[in-house]
Amino acid sequence: MAAGGLRVRSAFRQGLFTDKVAIVTGGGTGIGKAITQELLYLGCKVMIASRSEEKVRTAAAEMSSQIPTDSPAQIKALQCNIRKEEDVKNLFSKTIGEFGKLDFLVNNAGGQFPSPAAHISLKGWNAVVDTNLNGTFLCCREAYHSWMSEHGGVIVNIIADMWKGFPMMSHTGAARAAVDNLTKSLALEWAANGIRINSVAPGSSIYSDTAARNYSSSDNIFLREIPNIPAKRLGKPEEVSTAVCFLLSPSSAFITGETIKVDGGQSLYRFSFEVPDHNKQPAYDWEKLIKEEESDGSPKSKL
Repeated sequence: MAAGGLRVRSAFRQGLFTDKVAIVTGGGTGIGKAITQELLYLGCKVMIASRSEEKVRTAAAEMSSQIPTDSPAQIKALQCNIRKEEDVKNLFSKTIGEFGKLDFLVNNAGGQFPSPAAHISLKGWNAVVDTNLNGTFLCCREAYHSWMSEHGGVIVNIIADMWKGFPMMSHTGAARAAVDNLTKSLALEWAANGIRINSVAPGSSIYSDTAARNYSSSDNIFLREIPNIPAKRLGKPEEVSTAVCFLLSPSSAFITGETIKVDGGQSLYRFSFEVPDHNKQPAYDWEKLIKEEESDGSPKSKL
């Protein structure tokens, strides 16, 4: 295919990631696909991984067909359930075996479902935490042991806008908040190994067809967020991929243990969850307590 076949126009120069190798989990759909496409545009060799072998191989074939013939970029695909330690070990060993090294890890794979916390079963809770927190940890740890402890590298974790709590998504809010803290911990523990690790937090207003299919009445879910966003629009997956590529690039060499929010200012502004009016949280009132004591014959305070 002629140069420019990848339908990407990165803010970064082409060839920036020539001779670099990346793993992108969940790299075949939505935000993960945008990250993969931009990495390929920049000349990177990318291994994408997903639980669904059919989906990840179809996505890899599509993106491979768009790589210009004169580009050093390559893409491969591998089935991997990041909840399973053996799958994760296999992902990293196969990637290093295929490409000879590992420079970047983007922990994008994740999943959740909307539900009031009171209705989340233990199985549902564990499934979300196991994927979003434990899977991210397993990938980080394997990146360290398989390559980066000796050679350095860069890790970017995709988390979420959970800074004010995450009602109706408490499972993923808890897991993503934990990954934010994990990012800070590993940035310190692994600094002497030449490893930088940061997070990117997309707002709930990043629209992609993949994200929309995960929810019923998806158009309403996304469109009703717009009044709560200072930018007054929905975000695009490529706006997340740009932040990821910046953190992977040499331009961010002095940034580690940080989180970039890509949410149009939403985390600073209004909150979309409405608490109904109620009178279920009475004040702690001394005078009221004293009157209650006097009325039921309880001993009076000497003060």
